[in-house]
Amino acid sequence: MTLDMTRDFIPVRIAILSVSDTRSLDEDRSGQTLVDRLQDAGHILADRKILRDERAQIADQLRAWCADPDVDVILTTGGTGLTGRDVTVEAHRDVYEKEIDAFGTVFTHVSMAKIGTSAVQSRATGGVANGTYLFALPGSTGACKDAWDEILVKQLDYRHRPCNFVEILPRLDEHQRRK
Repeated sequence: MTLDMTRDFIPVRIAILSVSDTRSLDEDRSGQTLVDRLQDAGHILADRKILRDERAQIADQLRAWCADPDVDVILTTGGTGLTGRDVTVEAHRDVYEKEIDAFGTVFTHVSMAKIGTSAVQSRATGGVANGTYLFALPGSTGACKDAWDEILVKQLDYRHRPCNFVEILPRLDEHQRRK
């Protein structure tokens, strides 16, 4: 797991959706953490919104961004817990064509090192729809930092070896082009 500096960095366009019944964009530390990190890494903020924990509204926003050719990746923060209002994971799964099962597993592994068995309460998930990557992260700032610093910054860097999400991005929707 190294960076191949003979390869050029390829910035991706990332949309951030914060899911919260109580926060505004001004108070959204987790969303801002993701914005800061993606921009520091050289990526482009494609859009940013905040929505309440409403499954249909979240899924509609995810679909809209998946249909937008200027969005390559969607990161959501919040709504991945176990309470009745936590519906972000269900909204993501309403949209996914394919789930990236190992994302949740790796996130749990990373979280275990930080918060021990409390990591079992997170339902972080990842998937693909319409040629776009989608990742649902917990609402805590620490969890967003962990997901970005330990997983996403590497997988969203074309130079990361032996493989990364960016190099297969052009092929995510190849099944739609074969028709």
